[in-house]
Amino acid sequence: MTESVVQVSYATLGTFLVYLLAMLAIGIYAYTRTKNSNDYFLGGRTLGPWPAALSAGASDMSGWLLLGLPGAAYISGVSAFWIALGLLSGTWLNWLLQAKRLRTYSIEAYDALTLPEYLSRRFFDKSGILQVVSAVVILFFFLFYTASGLVAGGKLFETVFGIDGRYAMVVGALCVVSYTLFGGFLAVAWTDLVQGLMMAAALLIVPVVALDGGNLMHLPEQLNAINPDLTNFLNDNGKEMGAMAIFSSLAWGLGYFGQPHILARFKASRSNKDLTTARRIAVGWTGISLCGAMLVGLVGLVYIGNHAELAIADGKHETIFMVLVNALFHPVMAGVLLAAILAAVMSTADSQLLVASSALAEDFYKQLFRKQAGNKELMLVGRLSVIGIALGALALGMCLEQSVMEFVSYAWAGFGAAFGPAILLSLYWSRMTRNGAVAGIVVGGVTVVVWKLLTGGIFDLYEIVPGFIFAVLAIVGVSLLDKKPSEAMSAQFARVEARLKTDP
Repeated sequence: MTESVVQVSYATLGTFLVYLLAMLAIGIYAYTRTKNSNDYFLGGRTLGPWPAALSAGASDMSGWLLLGLPGAAYISGVSAFWIALGLLSGTWLNWLLQAKRLRTYSIEAYDALTLPEYLSRRFFDKSGILQVVSAVVILFFFLFYTASGLVAGGKLFETVFGIDGRYAMVVGALCVVSYTLFGGFLAVAWTDLVQGLMMAAALLIVPVVALDGGNLMHLPEQLNAINPDLTNFLNDNGKEMGAMAIFSSLAWGLGYFGQPHILARFKASRSNKDLTTARRIAVGWTGISLCGAMLVGLVGLVYIGNHAELAIADGKHETIFMVLVNALFHPVMAGVLLAAILAAVMSTADSQLLVASSALAEDFYKQLFRKQAGNKELMLVGRLSVIGIALGALALGMCLEQSVMEFVSYAWAGFGAAFGPAILLSLYWSRMTRNGAVAGIVVGGVTVVVWKLLTGGIFDLYEIVPGFIFAVLAIVGVSLLDKKPSEAMSAQFARVEARLKTDP
């Protein structure tokens, strides 16, 4: 894409500043509502259905929704549909199978705040090994995940304002850290509500305007006229997608079961009844947003094909949303729509920073160094951790030249394989043991790391699939070989089952 495609506008810049100030104002207000570590890391379990649903969705999709998926559709046509289908299915199953049980169990497990803390108390782990191992995995993969958000933010500022990519990433990091540092979970959830609505609206408005009143039913014909391969399920090399490629795309849905920043929304809900309403909102929002993202990429192909003066250089396909916005809208409206990208980036990066900082404060600092640490001390450590983790992710994003899609894919697989089987089985299988949980987390995480380094044949399968399978086998095998759970653990499981019947 040439430098002239996106031009700096004072109107666009002004819109960005207004948006950032609004998010900071929400963060400051949330600061006044944050009194202890429960408030800072989980919002005091006060989320209603709308903020719970849209916060989970917005923190899930990130800049990938407005950059990665439209870019994939722009490159490979309708083949990107398989990823969207996997994500929509995973969203529904995650809310259906885990939301109420995790919220109920985390309360029963002595009001556990973080995911490692939940696992530790679920299995009565006095050694602390489960909590520490979980925290290590969270910190490792969140560096990559947060880096993806900062790279997306860098692309936005670089494309819109012509800022050097490295400086653009620094600006994006400062934006996210500012309100996360002050307001904690409440700031994250409330800003996510606004950002989620912005993202969905932008993804619907842009393709509709780009069609210029054209009939959506004619889109396949228009795509076929550009390149017949775009309307067939082919891979990036123009070859027919095999079963492995399709299965890898659908397997993105498995990742939902182990994403700490999404699971935190379940625990923060004010009631199980609210989670039923939240599930419907979340699935609806996800479906609308994924369809919109696909349309942006597909309609972008047609629009750019009809406007020869527009072009996207190699490796810049993830900027298709920005190219369309700049070409179609007045600078003020363009600023609003482009702010949706910033919203997507911020809504995920803030959640990731908060979960990672809670792992450092609650699961490392308190567990290994200061078991007697009070609420104020833990909040201070948490806020300092936000800064430290952001700096680490910033360095990683600058050092590794990867796309937003590649960063997200790796981190998503890591969390899905490491925590997905462990959390899911811990909620339903009373025979599961602490050693089984440790084995599953380690095997799942290590499998993803090793599998990613290998290529060719079976190793072209998305790493979340073998990671998830091997983790399940490790949990079941080690748990069955281990001694049976204690009476206290079995009694806790029974109380959760009883509580779910009275509070379905």
